Amino acid sequence: MKLIVAYIQPERLNAVKQALYEADITKLSITNALGCGSQGGFHESYRGADIEVNLLKKVRLELAINEDFYQTAIDAIIKGAKTGNIGDGKIFITDLSECIRIRTGELGKEAVG
Repeated sequence: MKLIVAYIQPERLNAVKQALYEADITKLSITNALGCGSQGGFHESYRGADIEVNLLKKVRLELAINEDFYQTAIDAIIKGAKTGNIGDGKIFITDLSECIRIRTGELGKEAVG
């Protein structure tokens, strides 16, 4: 089991969700986030004052995935999020030691689904 955490551009969320659904992956969690990477941010003028905006809007996706769907999920996220520009995002993968479905008490692969 793996936990996939991806940070993507907010405007690419629908494309990523569509790519995941086409790959038969429907269980995910989505959170709004702020952050910056290589793009660093931008400067803006507000009432004559120069303001550096270095925290940009991002979307954080989290997916708990069984080994069978691991590469399919990564490929779908890349397919939906990639524009070729700086700021497309990052994908982080960690091993998931255990998962428990609260409703039934199922453990492991059966709990992830």
